Amino acid sequence: MSAVTETPNAKEGDDLAGWIAPGRTAVLIIDMQVDFASPEGGLGGFIDMSVVEPALAAAEKLAADARAAGVPVVFIGLHTTPETDSAAWNERMRRRGGDPNIDAALCRAGEVGSEFYGPKPLPGELVVPKTRYSGFAGTDLDVQLTKLGVDTLVVAGLTTECCIDSTVRDAFSLDYHVFVATDACAAYEADIHEASLKVMELNSAILTDTAAIALAWKGAA
Repeated sequence: MSAVTETPNAKEGDDLAGWIAPGRTAVLIIDMQVDFASPEGGLGGFIDMSVVEPALAAAEKLAADARAAGVPVVFIGLHTTPETDSAAWNERMRRRGGDPNIDAALCRAGEVGSEFYGPKPLPGELVVPKTRYSGFAGTDLDVQLTKLGVDTLVVAGLTTECCIDSTVRDAFSLDYHVFVATDACAAYEADIHEASLKVMELNSAILTDTAAIALAWKGAA
């Protein structure tokens, strides 16, 4: 990853503005896509998508604040094909009594379900397609972040316990400083969201919110 390793002095305490300063930081928006967030998407017939609407709005504001501060916004999304379908994932679904055909149909590349929903990339912004939970698994995300000179990540997206957690763990293992914008993430069940945030805070990330991030970037542009 990036050779940028300088960090604020420990005596500075919770200096969020220093830790997420433009020039070292990128925002990752993960899996905010039609199939995962829209009532018309693949999961919309099974899940009340109103539970993710506040996170979508918060992520849109986070992206706008990042752009105003000169912080790169990176969009990461699941884009599946028959060739990338995993036999292990499908078998796990069968063993749990589910229908692997439902999971396999989610976020098919080139179809409406894979389109970003809520916050959307602007022309020129980095978009990283993935086929697994983590944004780093089988992608060039780490290479692209290194090119940007980034050593710090602010993470938002869906869902907290799945692709957010997986990406955050991998980012921390790659020695990124990781901050999770808690109000710009969501799970489909509130207790799962809260439990996942607690685990990430314990092991791999610092928790914050979009208001604190906006304040930290105020005047940075």
